[in-house]
Amino acid sequence: MNLGSVHRISKFDYLMLLPILALAFYIAFIPNQNYPYPVHIDEWVHIAYSNSLLQDGSVFHANPFTGQAGSGSVQFLESGFHVLFAVFYKISGVSWVEIVRYLPGIIFAFTVLSVYVLAQREGFGWEAAFFTCLIPTTVGIMGPAFFVPVALCLPFVPLSLFIIFNFRNFWSYLALIVLIAFMIITHATSAICLILILVPCVLFYLKNEPKHGIILLLIGAIPFLVTLPWTYNLIVSTAKSLFVEQSLPVAHDLPRIVKIYSGIPIGLGLLGTLWLTVKGGIKNYSLALGLFIILLMLATFYELHYGVALVYLRGILYALLILGVAAGAGLMAIKNLKLPVKLGMPRFVSRIGYPLCLALIVAILMAAIPARQNTPYYHMIDKDDYEAFVWIRDHVDTSHQKAILDPWKATPFTALTEKYVYTRTHVMPDATTRRADKFIASGCIDTAFLMENGISIVYTRGQCSNPDLVEVRKYVYLLEKTLT
Repeated sequence: MNLGSVHRISKFDYLMLLPILALAFYIAFIPNQNYPYPVHIDEWVHIAYSNSLLQDGSVFHANPFTGQAGSGSVQFLESGFHVLFAVFYKISGVSWVEIVRYLPGIIFAFTVLSVYVLAQREGFGWEAAFFTCLIPTTVGIMGPAFFVPVALCLPFVPLSLFIIFNFRNFWSYLALIVLIAFMIITHATSAICLILILVPCVLFYLKNEPKHGIILLLIGAIPFLVTLPWTYNLIVSTAKSLFVEQSLPVAHDLPRIVKIYSGIPIGLGLLGTLWLTVKGGIKNYSLALGLFIILLMLATFYELHYGVALVYLRGILYALLILGVAAGAGLMAIKNLKLPVKLGMPRFVSRIGYPLCLALIVAILMAAIPARQNTPYYHMIDKDDYEAFVWIRDHVDTSHQKAILDPWKATPFTALTEKYVYTRTHVMPDATTRRADKFIASGCIDTAFLMENGISIVYTRGQCSNPDLVEVRKYVYLLEKTLT
């Protein structure tokens, strides 16, 4: 192949890559297309924790919802996400609402670009990038459309594989250490998924390039060892849970996720896995076996109910990421199909793979885009709630620091007002959320309850009949200072 043909292929790749990146941004933007606020409750939680980190200036900051001192390794294990975006928020001056609405699309486009970089050297860069766009986002498994740590960590998998496959120097190994360490303090579950995917790769290199394999083994172990003082108890309890039968998470919804992803990409992923296996080589075997291992983990949890629920839920995303890379290889195999050229027949007539490839892409898009547009999402607040919460942040001073309201709206309330709440609903109702619902439903008449719990702000869209509460704005009531 001459340099001119290489140049033409490169230009064609760029021509394909631009609309693919635009597609990635659009698919990630779908949940916010007609809704300007954060969608998932975890998005609001991360805003609240980032604000608390800015206020306290420490990763071991107070709980933003209660004001109590922070504790536990879980808070530390997502501190990378909070530090990064707290700094970005402070420096950029962009509001949290705008960050959460638009940044996931940009991050997802970077994920797609990372997959292109990984697969391009193998000849199926834009094809793999295209299938990466199809990773779904649901309330149960999260996904690239949400402002959550797992979405930020997705591009680190193809980047890590790219470095491992192509470089053998100090800087590449240092970059790997940084990537894995950042994943651990940003989203430890993603780091575990990365390790699962890398297991075959490291084993192959231990056999064929022992020096490279040993260094990779150490790189994978060192960041985990460094974090042991904070994560030891969590690791031990998680290891013990592997031998205890688990129930399937309520929101796992795997059959619907497979349906959203659709059969054609799955079929092409299987074809691509076969192509990688037949072609052979460390890179291809590593991708095929990495996919096999993470699918085996998912199947074990789904069918036998042994494993870690969170790794299972987030592992679905990483399985679809690697499946998309394999599907890119499958699409390339179809694109390269040729018919025998008969005497006098134009050469382009033999290129049957190109129209087949185009037909598959059109069919996939016709199914994929409506499926993602029709994926249901809940909305925690509306325009009236948002404007009221912003007003409270800007006009209610620190002498009123704790509120009671519908527990379902309490999480975005704290994220926007930076004030504490009596209780909030995160996973399911409990005794305190039912008590808050009762207080609101009764017309907020129990002043003794407010005083006992240090509550001086009430937000309700319903009736408020308590003479001790002063309505300072529509839906916003403050307890008389003489009483507090």
